[in-house]
Amino acid sequence: MKPTDTIPFHKPHSTGKELAYIAEALANTYLAGGGPIMQRCQAWLQRQTGCALALLTHSCTAALEMAALLLEIQPNDEIILPSYTFVSTASAFVMRGGVPVFIDIRSDTLNIDETLIESAITPRTQAIVVVHYAGVSCHMDPILKVAKQYGLAVVEDAAHGIMASYQGKPLGCIGDLGSYSFHATKNIISGEGGCLLINDPCLSEKAEIIREKGTNRMQFLRGEVDKYTWQMLGSSFLPGELTAAFLWAQLEEAQSITQQRINCWEYYQENLQSLENQGLLHRPTIPPDCRHNAHLYYLLLAPEINKQQVINTCRQHGIELSSHYVPLHYSPAGKKYGKVHGQLKITESIAQRLIRLPLWVGLKKSQQQHIINILNRSLKLA
Repeated sequence: MKPTDTIPFHKPHSTGKELAYIAEALANTYLAGGGPIMQRCQAWLQRQTGCALALLTHSCTAALEMAALLLEIQPNDEIILPSYTFVSTASAFVMRGGVPVFIDIRSDTLNIDETLIESAITPRTQAIVVVHYAGVSCHMDPILKVAKQYGLAVVEDAAHGIMASYQGKPLGCIGDLGSYSFHATKNIISGEGGCLLINDPCLSEKAEIIREKGTNRMQFLRGEVDKYTWQMLGSSFLPGELTAAFLWAQLEEAQSITQQRINCWEYYQENLQSLENQGLLHRPTIPPDCRHNAHLYYLLLAPEINKQQVINTCRQHGIELSSHYVPLHYSPAGKKYGKVHGQLKITESIAQRLIRLPLWVGLKKSQQQHIINILNRSLKLA
């Protein structure tokens, strides 16, 4: 590669059909939420996941906020979740007065440590929120078992998880509720956007009402009532039809997009083994009962390596690496609204050592090899 070439960390992918579907939406003259293309997207998601109902939202954050409303989270209710996650995982429940209870993660998958959940349960606990980091499933069987034993809801933050599965079950449709993100940085995108997956059919009607500002507008549109009125607490969680049109172009190519990302992921995995053998880093671990979607490729640097120096050296060579989450229990809001159960030593270690490599549809093997070469040099300097 030429010295002037740069490799961004992320590059949004367009299938080439987005403008045609946006034009279709404009021709239909239905631009608000609930239009025919949105219905098309939801039907696809229901078929793909087997959930009882898929409801598009304007973000994954909105989907999680809907989940908190659906579960009727009350002030001081506790929700068990990992600290190593995006702020929305916690803030959606804090908005209802809930208290996040942060527990540690596993060192292999970086997912919530299922062995720590039961000891964190108190009489105030209402739900367990799992985060499928990097599109690799949490160990769901024991989580579902302890949730059933204590009568707790399970919410899957599957923002990373579309087209991934656990024991053959699509992520997002294993717990009571699940959520996807279609943010521009995700595998399948609509700029901004998300989806709430309803797996308990008893929650479907209530979820529709919550999404429609607390009204039964969807029943009205289906001709089930002659007018719609305010029924319960809700908000404006719908995406517009133009967002759905962009998303439909992506969903049509979801299999191809996923496979192209997996090809990039596997190239990294194969060609970085020698650096792991030298003790410089650890590569991702995929448990045998998980099928991942190559949402991201991360590395855990050896503790003695200066992570920021590696990132800076790669940046000097035109390669954009990225760290990831600052643990929520470190944050001002996390300290104010949440509490920590036990020690979070793995979370804290991971946050200091993790880097993410560029991974996007269209990334060439020659670019990946250049990244690996510069990374190798950076590690020796750090």
